Order: sequence, then structure tokens, then C-alpha cells
Amino acid sequence: MKKWMKAAAWVLGILVLAAAAVAAAGWQMAGSKMARRIDVKPHPLALPTDTASLDRGRYLFASRGCVDCHGSGGEGRVFVDDGKGLRLKGPNISSGPGNVVARYTPADWERTIRHGVKPDGTPAMIMPSEDYNRFTDQDLSALVAYARTLPPAEGTPAVLDLPPPVRILYGLGFIKDAAGKIDHALPPAQPVAQGVTPEHGAYVANMCLGCHGAQLAGGRIPGGPPDWPAAANLTPGEGTAMTRYPDAQSLLAMFKSGKRPDGSDIKVMPFGSLRELNDIDVRALHLYLKSLKPLPQG
Repeated sequence: MKKWMKAAAWVLGILVLAAAAVAAAGWQMAGSKMARRIDVKPHPLALPTDTASLDRGRYLFASRGCVDCHGSGGEGRVFVDDGKGLRLKGPNISSGPGNVVARYTPADWERTIRHGVKPDGTPAMIMPSEDYNRFTDQDLSALVAYARTLPPAEGTPAVLDLPPPVRILYGLGFIKDAAGKIDHALPPAQPVAQGVTPEHGAYVANMCLGCHGAQLAGGRIPGGPPDWPAAANLTPGEGTAMTRYPDAQSLLAMFKSGKRPDGSDIKVMPFGSLRELNDIDVRALHLYLKSLKPLPQG
């Protein structure tokens, strides 16, 4: 019995040491990944000044997630704080004190938004560029042009506080930053005519990729707090979230209210932006989601 207990203690000790070694390696690898340089060819944008383009940029800023991380005035806001060490805050992108974009060229804006790469070549980390990589040049130019007109607001740079388990998982490759998910060689997407069509709906659905996955089948949200529910499966089929939304009006009502048709609250969704989606975008999105091949969760 004593020999068995001694052997078990040795095995346990070895496992603890191995786990500690893996954790230490993950921690160090995380630092290296955060400091890595990513080569993305500059793609300067021709920024428009006409009223129609600035109106389009204002709409995109309000409806595509920008306000949820940067605030309606671009001053930056905390969008995750679980009280257990995970705290994420978008930076000030207005022209006011503490902003991070004072020296941004149009090419810097493009690289940061579309590729998740800062002007110095390092990953932007909390910028969900997988959602914005397929922006057309026209829409991205309109968005940047509008952002550059934001009135000065006082704010601070981004906050990226990761608890040790999250940092270690990132270092070991179980969680990727946006720059690590994107094919940086892809050319910009070509314009799609706005209308209630699956093609336009697919374009709108790009804003859902960061949480719901490349195939929109849902699953655990990478890097999210442990108490966050899994992202819903947006493909059609029995048991998926889309069974609750048989028509576009029901989807629009959920975006506006933050509640499911049964009245229950939805815990994690960027409703600050989703409620601003216009009727055409919501109807096109619903049409596209209903056209997808049914997939199992995740």
C-alpha cells in the first residue's frame, strides 16, 4: 500500500511539474505572439468627403459593432469586465486627448480595421477584424472618413487584461487573435448591390463571424469569459436558434429588444449595433441565414 501511495505521489508530482512547464511555456509564447510583426501590404484608401458617403459611414459605425467597443463618440468603452481578471476596453479613436489614431494614415486605418494589424506591424489583439476583412473599399473608406469627423472626446488607449489561463491558452494556440485568423493575401471584396438578396445578406453576415464562427454554426466564443453562453447556431435546421425566427420581422424584433420571442433576455449580443441595422440589411441577412446548409452546433 505504501509503495502504491509513493508511486502515485511521484506520478502526481510529475504531472504538476509538466503542467507548470506547459503553463510557463504558454505564458512566454503569448508575449512573443503579441509582439510578432505581421507583414501586410499597404492598401491606401481614397477617403470621400461627400454627404452620401459620410452618411453611409455613420450608418456602418452605428450598426457594425464600432459603438459597442469604441462608444458612440469614439471615446472608447469597456465591453468585457468579468470581475475575475478579464477586462477589455476599446481605445479612443476620436481626435480628442488620449486617442490612438492621431498619426494614422488611411493605409493605417485600413490595415487595423481589415487585417487586425497596428501601424507598427503588431496584432491589434482585441480588434475583431475577421468581421471587417470583407468590407468593400467603398464601405471601409466611408467608415474611416466618418470616424475621422468624430468630435474630440477624452479617452484612453485600449485595455487588454487577460487572466493567466486565457493568456496561456492564447500562447499555446487554442485562442487566436484576429490577425491570426485572416488570409491577408485576399483582395478586398467587390461591391454587392444593396437589396433583399442572399448575396447582400452574406455581406451583412460578415459582422457575425467573430462570435458565431466562419460557418455561422456557433459554439464557444474564443477568449470570452467562462460564464458566457455558447454562440447560437445560425444555420437552419431542427434545434438551431433560427427556428425561433421564421421571418425577418421576428429577427428584427429580437435585434431591437434584445429578447427572444418568448421574452427571455439574450445575454451576449452587440445590441447597441444590431438595433441600428436597417430593414434591408435585416431582411437580407435573414434570407441568407435561411439559405445556409444546416450544420450541427459548433
